Amino acid sequence: MNEILQVAMLAGQMILENGGETYRVEETIWRICKIYGASEAESFATPTGIMASICHEGKIYSLTRRVSNRTVNLDKIDKVNDLSRSILSKKLSVNDLRKELIKINKEEIYPLPVIIIFSALGAGSFSVLFGGTLKDVFAAFLIGLIIKFLTIKWSEIGINLFFINSICSGIAALLAIIFYKLGIASQVNETIIGAIMLLVPGLAITNAIRDTISGDLLSGIIRAAEAFLVAISIAVGTGAVLSFWISNFGGI
Repeated sequence: MNEILQVAMLAGQMILENGGETYRVEETIWRICKIYGASEAESFATPTGIMASICHEGKIYSLTRRVSNRTVNLDKIDKVNDLSRSILSKKLSVNDLRKELIKINKEEIYPLPVIIIFSALGAGSFSVLFGGTLKDVFAAFLIGLIIKFLTIKWSEIGINLFFINSICSGIAALLAIIFYKLGIASQVNETIIGAIMLLVPGLAITNAIRDTISGDLLSGIIRAAEAFLVAISIAVGTGAVLSFWISNFGGI
């Protein structure tokens, strides 16, 4: 039972760390425990931790796991989700399931250069959506390259997300102004908006709504608060740079 609980917790932790909803985490843990013979299984997940327990033959086993690293990797969520639903058809033992989960966890979808380049393309595309010209698209593309690279590298060394977003949004605003002064960009606002859209917590907002609708009110409130703080950090970084430039250099 201890091995079953540990494997189920690993699956739930992988889903939560990669941007999955808390109800999906709880459902996956419950399903794995029941498939392998637990009489009762219960779990409680929040965006920062998971608690699970199973009952079998009068004995209770429990495990708590703290989740501190969170990213967005929908491919891993999909694979763990499919794996938990195909245990019986594939006739996987507990040890086999553990090996498959570890294999999925070590996978990398795309190399770093591909992630950075397509993120930059996304920044340029957002600039178009907000009315940017070709110059603004090019400027947003360059800024997107820089801030995406910095975001990934700073996340790897454990810098707080609030400071990452504040600094990167400030860098985006500063570079947009510089590009505008150099004639690379034709509009400051559209260039800045396109670039900082890479920092906007879209998945956190979506999951906050989905968790709330599914009845996980605590997780929904936590995710909404997280998204709100990220939005504030973006506004602080951008506003600080714009305010400094206007007050010291007399406008843009």
